[in-house]
Amino acid sequence: MTTRETDGIAGLLLAAGGGRRLGGRPKALLPHRGRPLLEHAVRMLREGGCGPLHVVLGAASGDVRARADLEGCVIVENPAWEEGMGSSLRAGLDSLTDPDTGSGAAAALVLLVDQPGIGAAAVARVRAAYRSPASLVAAAYDGERGHPVLFGRDHWAGIAASADGDRGARAYLKEHAGAVELVECGDVAQAYDIDTAADLRHLE
Repeated sequence: MTTRETDGIAGLLLAAGGGRRLGGRPKALLPHRGRPLLEHAVRMLREGGCGPLHVVLGAASGDVRARADLEGCVIVENPAWEEGMGSSLRAGLDSLTDPDTGSGAAAALVLLVDQPGIGAAAVARVRAAYRSPASLVAAAYDGERGHPVLFGRDHWAGIAASADGDRGARAYLKEHAGAVELVECGDVAQAYDIDTAADLRHLE
């Protein structure tokens, strides 16, 4: 990146899920192109221009650390990962504001590990829409809000306070819908999730 660290757009990867509907296979370790799915998501954030990168782990975190290359990433453990995505989002935002692990980033671009159809082009497009620490930006697919999403630093406390269960930032974004800039990404990405055995067909 050419910007100063304090002006950076941090990449925040939520990768703590246990894959309940996949028979308890942690999504971070699903094979994709010969490597754990987690590595693919980290690379998309990096190639999309995000940095620093914070990765939230939960289910089988010991195995994930041992099997995935996370060099250069800040690893965030979420012991409450079974509570849902909201707990991982809170843990990730806490790590970005922690004096020991935070970097003074002006915004966080959030990506989910189980959406391999979202690549660096969509990450870069959402990142490019950043204007200030008050920015709220989301990718859109045929006009419908999706991921990735970018949260300016001014919103972190409010998002963390409202993140609950598997809703993540959904309630906060709905409440602030008028402030969310939608960036169409349907021409460069596919926003499917890897949730069930049938979805594994998307992995290579």
